Amino acid sequence: MGIDPGLANTGFGVVRVAGSRMTAIDGGTIEVPPDAPPERRLRTIHESLAELIQWHEPESVALESLYFGKNVRSALGVGQARGVIMLAAAERDLGCFDYTPQAVKLAVCGNGSAGKDQVKHMVGVLLGLPCEPPSDHAADALAVAVCHAAHLQGASALNPVPPATRAGAPEVALQ
Repeated sequence: MGIDPGLANTGFGVVRVAGSRMTAIDGGTIEVPPDAPPERRLRTIHESLAELIQWHEPESVALESLYFGKNVRSALGVGQARGVIMLAAAERDLGCFDYTPQAVKLAVCGNGSAGKDQVKHMVGVLLGLPCEPPSDHAADALAVAVCHAAHLQGASALNPVPPATRAGAPEVALQ
């Protein structure tokens, strides 16, 4: 399960790897009212994600790591959201893994400085979706999930390494 944490919008994406195929199982955005107090926003994110984790039973949770840009206030909210997301994962004994935005873009697009539109497009292509994900948040979360799955397989999402060169590990060929 990949997560794009945010205090107003938290993206989630669930992918399944089976043999040489990676498919999207679910993806979307947990939206909270912008006028809600932070504690209610965090409760909504926690409860919604806990329900998604219970429903999908992922093996792990991968999060986009915190990016400190120019807006420190925004970064604090993202950090709080990450905390309740990690709590929801810990309550189910799931490991959490962090990936920088650049690592996710590199895994999905082959370019660590790819734009949001390129990420959205490539997520749709790699997962064989009939259309692009409905929001940037969902696309980013699916991209994090793809990055994590490729990392676990020991391959790049774009350029799977043949199994013979990876000591018998299964090949990941994204659709």
